Amino acid sequence: MNKAIIRLKNSLNRGTQSLFRCDFHTSDAINQHLEEKVILTKDRYPNMKRGKFAELQGSHIQHFINLLGPTRVLTDPNDVEPYNIDWIKVVRGYSGIVLKPKTTQEVSEILKFCNSERLAVCTQGGNTGLVGGSVPVFDEVILSMSLMNKVIDINPLSGTLICEAGCVLENLDSALEEHNLMMPLDLGAKGSCHIGGNISTNAGGLRLIRYGSLHGSVLGVEAVLANGDVMDVLNVLKKDNTGYHLRHLFIGSEGTLGVVTKASIHCPPRPKALNLAFLGTDSFKNVLNILQLAKSCLSEILSSCEMIDDPSISAVIRNLGVNSPIGQFPFYVLIETSGSHTAHDEEKLNAFLEKAMAESYVLDGTVTNEPSRMQVLWQLRERIAEALLKDGPVYKYDVSLPVEHFYGIVPLLQEKLRGTSAEIVTGYGHIGDGNVHLNITSKFYDQDLVHDVIEPFVFKWVADHNGSISAEHGIGFKKTEFLHYSKKPGAIALMKQMKTLMDPNGILNPYKVLPED
Repeated sequence: MNKAIIRLKNSLNRGTQSLFRCDFHTSDAINQHLEEKVILTKDRYPNMKRGKFAELQGSHIQHFINLLGPTRVLTDPNDVEPYNIDWIKVVRGYSGIVLKPKTTQEVSEILKFCNSERLAVCTQGGNTGLVGGSVPVFDEVILSMSLMNKVIDINPLSGTLICEAGCVLENLDSALEEHNLMMPLDLGAKGSCHIGGNISTNAGGLRLIRYGSLHGSVLGVEAVLANGDVMDVLNVLKKDNTGYHLRHLFIGSEGTLGVVTKASIHCPPRPKALNLAFLGTDSFKNVLNILQLAKSCLSEILSSCEMIDDPSISAVIRNLGVNSPIGQFPFYVLIETSGSHTAHDEEKLNAFLEKAMAESYVLDGTVTNEPSRMQVLWQLRERIAEALLKDGPVYKYDVSLPVEHFYGIVPLLQEKLRGTSAEIVTGYGHIGDGNVHLNITSKFYDQDLVHDVIEPFVFKWVADHNGSISAEHGIGFKKTEFLHYSKKPGAIALMKQMKTLMDPNGILNPYKVLPED
């Protein structure tokens, strides 16, 4: 292995033990912003009009108490308020009630009643989304899935998991570890996000390059429709060619077609050999060279390839008091390998690193196969969102682009926003699958800047470069008016027909995904 990399591996052992996993709901940054008053969505978006839904009455509350009991019906404003606000503190509803069912039957009874009474419903999981999809826009009934958190079955032979929608992603991975299996999905918010929310947004995560999307990993679902009917397509077979694959209707539909209550998931074997390399380079061109070389040299053992720019790393260092294990560079790349034979994997990784250094793609780096130190390195990537929030409001854009255009929008925005209230423009994310997380920080929330400058430019630029305005967080509330940049009119019309068919009264997560007529 190259001497520079070995040397920096030793420096990692000395300098980065203070990092820890970020839980999106317990970090200091989030708690600090929870204390601040966030303007109501209806006031921030005055052109948005409330639908013709019923308003919550005392008789409705009593019905829910009779169904769930008083402890699982929250009406105290102090208890309800955290459920009304998204975690980046941009959108805020004013719901007066949170319901916490424990069973599919209770979800069915809730939706049946809400449908008959024309009460709008917003289903919420871990509330870690970026587009306002999991919080009310107005006064929708909040359906929290947090108590539906049971692991129903793990089958080590077939590699399948059946669980309820409220299971926290990290808890599922821990349960699977006992059976030498793993979740195919890994996210920075794994300590808070729910698998039901992951499915409803078709979350991608850090290892999509290896394990693919949830459309491939989710074998079946149980979902409750707007009228209370339970749709049971909870299949555990990897091959079932019997007509329409109805589970795909609920994967990525963000709770607008039904409420996912259970899921069956194909879980790969947990790798016996893991390695992580943290590399510094001087240009985005070399980031692409590193990616191409990694695919060629590492092939079947490549499980993750992440890119981070210098402003992102600098925010982690500046705001969280941690140190990078290598020097300062314009760009950094995280390469993870996973396999079944340590010597084989290390041989391939060493060959890759030697070529990358010889070609001057990599200027410095560090590698490790020790689990604790791998976790330390991952924090430099996973805690970026937390670090940026320390600087104030963050405008976040999760988009997908052809890999050659992955970073192109960042320098353009840096120049375009010069002299405005925006302070830092950063880009990082899953270079392996073209999913870039674009972040703009500001000292205060500037609505005019967002609506008149940033968003028209970002979404049009993405569309002009054959990208998608959403890679893994969905459309939610904040992107509905821009859906036409990624979907043709005929496709949007068909989506609206499906919504009308499955939810004729429009009670399920209204104002989300589909643009208003």
